Amino acid sequence: MKTDNMISANMATATDKNNLLGESHSNVKNKLMLAVDKLSIVTDASVVLVDKLSYELRQGQTLAIVGESGSGKSIASLALLGLLPDNLSISGEVKLASSTGLTALPITNANVSANARNAALRSIRGQRIGMVFQEPMTALNPLHTVAKQIAESLRLSGVPKKQWREKSIALLADVNITDPTDKLGRYPHELSGGQRQRVMIAMALAQQPDILIADEPTTALDVTLQHEILKLLDDLKRQHNMAMVLISHDLNLVRRYSDDVIVMRQGQTIEQGQTAAVFNQPKAEYTRSLIQQDFGQALNFSNDEQSQQSTVLQVNNLQVKFAIEKSLFGATKRWFDAVKDVDMTLQKGHALGIVGESGSGKTTIALALSQLLSNQARVSGQIIINGQEVTTLSKRELRQFRSQIQMVFQDPFASINPRMTVMQIVEEGLLVQGVDKVARQQAVMDSLATVHLPADFSQRYPHELSGGQRQRVALARALIMRPSLLILDEPTSALDSTTQVTVVNLLREIQQKLQISYVFISHDLKVVRALCQYIMVLKDGMCVESGRTEDVFNNPQHPYAQQLLQASML
Repeated sequence: MKTDNMISANMATATDKNNLLGESHSNVKNKLMLAVDKLSIVTDASVVLVDKLSYELRQGQTLAIVGESGSGKSIASLALLGLLPDNLSISGEVKLASSTGLTALPITNANVSANARNAALRSIRGQRIGMVFQEPMTALNPLHTVAKQIAESLRLSGVPKKQWREKSIALLADVNITDPTDKLGRYPHELSGGQRQRVMIAMALAQQPDILIADEPTTALDVTLQHEILKLLDDLKRQHNMAMVLISHDLNLVRRYSDDVIVMRQGQTIEQGQTAAVFNQPKAEYTRSLIQQDFGQALNFSNDEQSQQSTVLQVNNLQVKFAIEKSLFGATKRWFDAVKDVDMTLQKGHALGIVGESGSGKTTIALALSQLLSNQARVSGQIIINGQEVTTLSKRELRQFRSQIQMVFQDPFASINPRMTVMQIVEEGLLVQGVDKVARQQAVMDSLATVHLPADFSQRYPHELSGGQRQRVALARALIMRPSLLILDEPTSALDSTTQVTVVNLLREIQQKLQISYVFISHDLKVVRALCQYIMVLKDGMCVESGRTEDVFNNPQHPYAQQLLQASML
């Protein structure tokens, strides 16, 4: 083991951080904080995941790293903190600012044991380089309150226990969480997506890092929240004199909130430079294709075609309430109105887009239509699918009826069983219905062909697929039941821009070919416009505007709809 590396790493500790922060702002402005030189990551099967990535990061600077799924964006940043598995070979050099200049970090696994490397990097993680992970619901511990999770970060940074509550409230206030005292006692599932992301940022700031890595921090958030979160990160960066690495597949956000950009593809650096220069005059064809993203146009139905189509979905006065306070004996004392008097009509082969901010009731409506809400929810109103009032069905009748209404969830990795092959995942619905093995296997092959996946994928497991491929498997699982109504809950939010275009084109093709009706929930208004003939805008559980998609886009009437559409154009 090379002790030099160990000594070098331990030099860049909290003492160095305090020395750096003690300098006057004029001295540290544009100070070099991080230098990455020819960083390469290779699997044990000699597959190159990152190939000689180099960049410099200065104080106050935001560097964006963009690229499609599997381009190496995230693992290149995880390598800085030594958070990659031991079977990956890491080479190159990473230097971090210290009181004596730049100090090399022991990120390579050559001649250094994993334990020694972890010990050396422990003082770097969180304290010098903080990280906001992509999916806060996965990154936060579901069994611990917000207070306990922030306290863990404060304990690691040496804050006395008696100050934890006060500091936690201050951190939540810093990230613009309303009523921070109340939120301390909540669990992650009791917060909206935007609130969970803010808690993650508060935890990262608790140790006052010099560099903040934000890995897809806005993936599952609506368009107004995306700008709020990135504006917040930008403000906090200036306030705390930090540098930031922003990993994203959303080029509109990158263009607005970064100083420099690196475009990656399959581990290679395709293009690198100042954000304005790269966007105004992209040199690489791949960069141009990312910038000029084209989702196409929604299917257009004539008035005659519309009048001939039957009604697949009719919803009248839908209301959903959740219990938020119970008495000592379990009786509900207080209810929260999640959905208030929503009506909708959808014809065969048409698509209805539901948009709105986080917590507006979009997913609750989807779960109510699918009859997947828990017993804790109180649902009233009419839900009629193909002439059948589904709320009156018994459990046995509903099980038979479910084939007519299927759902594709937001996170395909979380919604499909990692221990099952693609064949087992897709055929599961037919298995429950008692279809014989030969017919099931043929139906799986047909369904995979419909979503443009090769037949040999049937023997793969979810971890062997990319994000876009997993979403196609989830779609194939729904389509194999031959539903007349398909509910899609944010099916493109976790996908990179090129995969999004592919999935939207596929959904449009399936809509036309199979005459399936879609209820499409999304925060990406470009995707909704490209797929849906009708749109509904939700706010606080109420429909504030609805109509033909193009009419609403071209002439929104409600102030909130105007605000939402304006934010999508930024």
